[in-house]
Amino acid sequence: MDRSQISSLLAAVAAGETSIEDALASFAVDPFATVTGETGHPEARVDHHRALRCGFAEVVFCQGKTPEQVASVAREILDRSDVLLATRATPEHFQAVARKIEDARWLETPKLIVVDRRAERPTRGHVVVASGGTADVPVAEEAAACAEIMGCRVTRLFDVGVAGVHRVLSQAELLRSARVVIAVAGMEGALPSVVAGLVDVPVVAVPTSVGYGANFGGVSALLTMLNSCAGGIGVMNIDNGYGAAVLASRINSPGWLPAAESDA
Repeated sequence: MDRSQISSLLAAVAAGETSIEDALASFAVDPFATVTGETGHPEARVDHHRALRCGFAEVVFCQGKTPEQVASVAREILDRSDVLLATRATPEHFQAVARKIEDARWLETPKLIVVDRRAERPTRGHVVVASGGTADVPVAEEAAACAEIMGCRVTRLFDVGVAGVHRVLSQAELLRSARVVIAVAGMEGALPSVVAGLVDVPVVAVPTSVGYGANFGGVSALLTMLNSCAGGIGVMNIDNGYGAAVLASRINSPGWLPAAESDA
């Protein structure tokens, strides 16, 4: 149960359309549910109150889980939620989920499994997701797709890296229209610094593992972003597009937005 569902339930009680007893019965469920594996031992405890506390349902991190484990957790989440988001998924994970959940969708580039049964998805605020190069798109698309399902309006701005700095400079007006910018880059990771020098909103920097040997699997980009002389930058872990989406979503949450934007 999320905040909108609880608000609707309380409104129904206030209007006399739902009894207090029925409303209490809706609340009288455990905040988490145990998923038991083939061995008969608990393998996961699904947090059904995550959306109520944090604004979005629990997200499944597929890496390290078997396809059957992911499918079981996904089905449990959808027992009480209209939304499923699973990250770092493989085709095998998706096939297992699709056998149990017919409306599951596979997003190949960001490696996401998505189910969205909401009648209308919210589109609050504005997030611009910028990537340094085409090789950074898988991480950038993870950030963009996750931010969208979390309720943000997203604009993609790919391949605007600093090797041709005129490309990103030509998009300054678009960048300034954002409530938050997610800047994704590998190699030396300079893009967030350039973007932060152009805008007056938070910049979420995501280093990627793209680069030659001295890139150290994204460590050089990470250190560049951490050592940026531009203010207003928050740095994610390497290749963590999902984490950037969560932060951007919370910056775009109604509690942070001006009234006009939060109602949009």
